[in-house]
Amino acid sequence: MPSFDIIAFDADDTLWHNERLYAAAQDRFVELLARYHEPEWIREQLFQTEMRNLQHFGYGIKAFALSMIETAVELTEGRICGEDIQALVDVAKGMLTAEVELLPHVAETIPQLAARHRLIVITKGDLLDQEGKVARSGLAGYFAHVEVVSEKTAASYAALLARLGVAAERLVMVGNSLRSDILPVLELGGWAVHIPYALTWAHEVAEPPPAGLPGYHQIEHMGQLLELLAKIEHR
Repeated sequence: MPSFDIIAFDADDTLWHNERLYAAAQDRFVELLARYHEPEWIREQLFQTEMRNLQHFGYGIKAFALSMIETAVELTEGRICGEDIQALVDVAKGMLTAEVELLPHVAETIPQLAARHRLIVITKGDLLDQEGKVARSGLAGYFAHVEVVSEKTAASYAALLARLGVAAERLVMVGNSLRSDILPVLELGGWAVHIPYALTWAHEVAEPPPAGLPGYHQIEHMGQLLELLAKIEHR
């Protein structure tokens, strides 16, 4: 019978809404540059800039803001005005101070799990932003550890588990991203629970694991996690 030492959660779009902030910011970005290019072209160029900049800035809102400004300068051939640059900075500030809105069933599920299991958060992005969201979420007291990594790979998960003294097969990772939350953990031999979110950043899109793959499960919302874990442990 499996016994889990740790249940780990992704943060953005697993515990609370996040991607929709980026979607709204991109809409505003397109609006500001609409007189220069077609909307879909603008979106694609912004995405390409983000991909180039990952090695320099990593993930998170601040990195996104820098990519917006760089793309705006490039697409306007330097003609973008200071007022529009300030508008982009204001968009980023608004994202950083946005209310943390928990996803359905999170508020009641996390305390129940914390009463029985050791819970941690494994997320990527800007350290200050992610720690701030955990604090503002009202959930901080339920997590024994919050880990903010630069990238979620099998190697980064393995390094964290080694520091925590936990074997991969005794970890359950819960998240919305197949690429970052599910596939690397399955590669290590851990358990992974996928909870799809309505919006997915193109960079996080991946093919799902084969149906019936040991350790892999998918549920519709956080409210189904307690029952799923009980079934796994019973088996």
